[in-house]
Amino acid sequence: MNEIYVTGHRNPDTDSIVAAMAYANLRKALGDREYTAVRIGSVNDETLNMLQRFGFEPPRYVKNMRTQVCDLDFDHPPELHCSVPLELAWQSMRDGEVATIPILNDDGTLYGILSAGDVASYDLRTVYENRVDQLPLFNLISVLEGNLVNEFAQTSNSISGKVQIAVPKSFSDETLLSADSILICGDQPEVIKAALEAQVSCLIICQSDIDPQLENCPGQTSIISTPLDARQAARLIYQAVPVMRLCHTEGIVTFHLSDYLDDVKETLLSSRYRCYPVLDENEKVVGTLSRFHLLRPRRKRVVLVDHNEAAQSVSGLDQVEILEIIDHHRLADIQTRQPISVRNEPVGSTNTIITAMYQEHGVMPSPAMAGLMAAAILSDTVMFKSPTCTKKDKAMAERLARIANISLKELGKELFSASGAEDRSAEELFMTDYKQFHIAEKDIGVSQITCIDSARLMDRREEFMETMNSLRSKYGYDIIILMITDVLREGSHILYSGSDDIIQQAFNVQPRDNHIFLPKVMSRKKQIIPMLTALWG
Repeated sequence: MNEIYVTGHRNPDTDSIVAAMAYANLRKALGDREYTAVRIGSVNDETLNMLQRFGFEPPRYVKNMRTQVCDLDFDHPPELHCSVPLELAWQSMRDGEVATIPILNDDGTLYGILSAGDVASYDLRTVYENRVDQLPLFNLISVLEGNLVNEFAQTSNSISGKVQIAVPKSFSDETLLSADSILICGDQPEVIKAALEAQVSCLIICQSDIDPQLENCPGQTSIISTPLDARQAARLIYQAVPVMRLCHTEGIVTFHLSDYLDDVKETLLSSRYRCYPVLDENEKVVGTLSRFHLLRPRRKRVVLVDHNEAAQSVSGLDQVEILEIIDHHRLADIQTRQPISVRNEPVGSTNTIITAMYQEHGVMPSPAMAGLMAAAILSDTVMFKSPTCTKKDKAMAERLARIANISLKELGKELFSASGAEDRSAEELFMTDYKQFHIAEKDIGVSQITCIDSARLMDRREEFMETMNSLRSKYGYDIIILMITDVLREGSHILYSGSDDIIQQAFNVQPRDNHIFLPKVMSRKKQIIPMLTALWG
């Protein structure tokens, strides 16, 4: 519940995934154990190959960052087994200053709910009742703080009968006693003798020395000695009843740790109860939730890497507390509730910035982590051929390569020659590195596929066009663009769904059949988005 999530953007590329992992690793090395790398999209083939190459597992997938029940500071009242006596439950409620407690089964799942109102209602009923039925003997001994005198006799495990008190001088009618009696007395040998002869269900002897002969008393009568007086014993008999007989078991509204706050609010508005059990994924009770817990929810804490645009970030971003942003893209539209640390540098890879942060803190990444970070820099700078690449990118990548004892040239070849495109649909390939942008009231989508043989992908041109036309029609984008970036040709094929005029005006090239080739264009953020921004800005 104290985790700080470090996440990249949707449809994450290698730089995004590795940046989250590397930064979380750095913070843990500095003693901040709560930082956890997560992802909000699928891991593409390139990234998966690099993770396997250096012995890492992909970060945990998080569907969204909406506030959940697990993020709330809900109560943790006593949780009692359904067999415990009411007297113990009432003490727990009083000591914990709570009005409702969950009652559990043997396995920790919910049996029912006991409220202070249930206890009060039961107490009022006992004023007019003078009997108990099937009262567990162990419960009775516990609430009376007593001992079973004839513990070796074959007495019953439960008792039933009318509750009677042997008041001195007025108690003389022996016919009042029977096997259906629970008799409370003091130091009254004659009464005790009459009770045993009548084989009462239970004999409770208050504040009296016990005759040793009673220890071997035959018959079915359970004999209990207690240090309490007769008045206390008479009241506490009713408090020995198991809580399972009083608590509510039907129609209980429960919530799970994974439930979203928005959904919980709707349920609470339509329910009249004051307190609701909270269950974990195994249906075990972990606490209780009340309406006031919703007033100031504890938001998930997030560090954003490799993006700062809401459309590219996690769903439910408006419900989180953003702690920090580390990025190398243009500043966009994410807003925060308070000042935060933002590190935004004009370099080709977020991992270049994070490598510098390792240096600044005097932390050396492991050889495996260094190799993975070097691969991420090569990926985002397209083997240093992207116009976004800087001297700092090259210097940091070379430093990481020395730590990992690898060749950047060989790693780059391995990075961009990964197979698998033939086995994936055009839509899967398109969505692998797809980003949405909102520029001057225009909605655009740009996908990029980087390879060393663009001809094979261009053979699937019609499939890509069908995918883009479908997305544009479904979501109403002004234009959707696919960059097929060829590392060896040092340029990008541009396929698009939208107006020819937009492409012609933005790139000063006459398109043909929704296609152009742009030499030396390798970067989406520095060579595609700025052109569209200038056109509409």
